[in-house]
Amino acid sequence: MANLLTGCRMLCSMLMLLFPVPSPWFAAMYLLGGLTDMLDGFLARKTHTASRLGARLDTAADLFFAAAALIRLGPVVLLPAWVWVWTAVIAVVKIINVVSGLICRRALVAVHSVMNKVAGLLLFLFPLSWYLMDVRCSAAIVCAVATFASIQEGHYIRTGRNIE
Repeated sequence: MANLLTGCRMLCSMLMLLFPVPSPWFAAMYLLGGLTDMLDGFLARKTHTASRLGARLDTAADLFFAAAALIRLGPVVLLPAWVWVWTAVIAVVKIINVVSGLICRRALVAVHSVMNKVAGLLLFLFPLSWYLMDVRCSAAIVCAVATFASIQEGHYIRTGRNIE
């Protein structure tokens, strides 16, 4: 059931690419995708069906969702150049973490730390925060938390802590 929710997030990600921003259909797919992200891991743990495959599917679905959101929302909001540079630095750290996992653990490593979950939640809420605060302020908060989570993830990969 949890993996079905994860698959639903992948489908929502693909459907987000089809609908204009803003539109009710895009918003529905975005919110449904975020809801499945919150529920799949909870359901897997609650039903004792958590698995390595599920963790890897979750990571892939997160990447699909983030990419689709970036593709659709990126052109809509004008972000300062420093946000894009900071985002690129975070992406480089994440790539280094993947390579580090392959070298140190000889596997694709999924780290589901609390800080990664907080960063994911803030990233999900980012477009919604535009109605409450200046986009530069919310971007700085998201980037700061994501930077910390990425560095922590690399530390966990290299030390073997909190790896699922």
